[in-house]
Amino acid sequence: MTQARLQFGAPWSAAEVISRGDKPPKSVHATELGVLFNGDCLSVLPHIKNESVDTIFADPPFNLGKEYGETVNDGRPDDEYLAWSRKWIDESVRIIQPGGTLFLYNIPRWNIPLGAYLIERGLLFRNWIAVNIKFGLPIPKRIYPSHYSLLYFTKGKAKTFRSIRTPIETCRHCGKEIKDYGGHRDAMNPKGVNLTDVWNDIPPVRHWKFKSKKRKANQLSTKLVRRCLELSSRPGDLVLDPFGGSGTTYDVCEHTSRHWIGIEVEKESCDVIIERLENGNLHHHPLHDHIEEEEQITDYVEER
Repeated sequence: MTQARLQFGAPWSAAEVISRGDKPPKSVHATELGVLFNGDCLSVLPHIKNESVDTIFADPPFNLGKEYGETVNDGRPDDEYLAWSRKWIDESVRIIQPGGTLFLYNIPRWNIPLGAYLIERGLLFRNWIAVNIKFGLPIPKRIYPSHYSLLYFTKGKAKTFRSIRTPIETCRHCGKEIKDYGGHRDAMNPKGVNLTDVWNDIPPVRHWKFKSKKRKANQLSTKLVRRCLELSSRPGDLVLDPFGGSGTTYDVCEHTSRHWIGIEVEKESCDVIIERLENGNLHHHPLHDHIEEEEQITDYVEER
């Protein structure tokens, strides 16, 4: 099963947002909701107007020496990586609207100093979210790392915060509930439990129906991105992802009626993103979160 896209009219023009500087960048793809730029984020971000973006979701390279393509250096010295990160963070802080949100997805090693820098830049720390996904094999003489860090910051008081309830966890083998909730199960909200800062329900993207066979690098689960966007934005808001990768953020925006600006430095990855958006043939991990504000379950619409 694949997900049906929402239908809109004329393509969205980013001219009201992308017009800063003498030579604004040219997009390589546009939809009714968003635009994609092929280039270095440090070359594109300066052209975006001040305080124009509602939510930024950033999933930069983790500097672990992986191969992303000829134009990506994922093996920088520590100081150089942090200096590069501070540059795109500075631009991100500039373009976020007052009350807007920045999510930064990285490994704890980098999110500790980068989180401190975001505080230094005046953003308001809200949460360190532990996304429980196993890295792979245990590392000798170290505690087994089993989570990624998702930093959640806002530019002052959040202008959008949509309370989320998640389904009560059950055993995938027997179907019974994992916790007894101290004997107070009957008193719990039937819509689920309040979202916590530990996310145990984000699946890894392994099966080919969820990812492109043309891109070997890791890809994000649509469930992770969807939850972040539901938490921090509403339909019609503008979302920016400066590290396009496989295009997960843009795909989620297309399904949830968010406008989006995408940036990806690798031409080959841009081709993968464009194919994904045009074909719509990649499945999404189901999301059964309950959005309190809207009094509805936010499942994807599926075609059978």
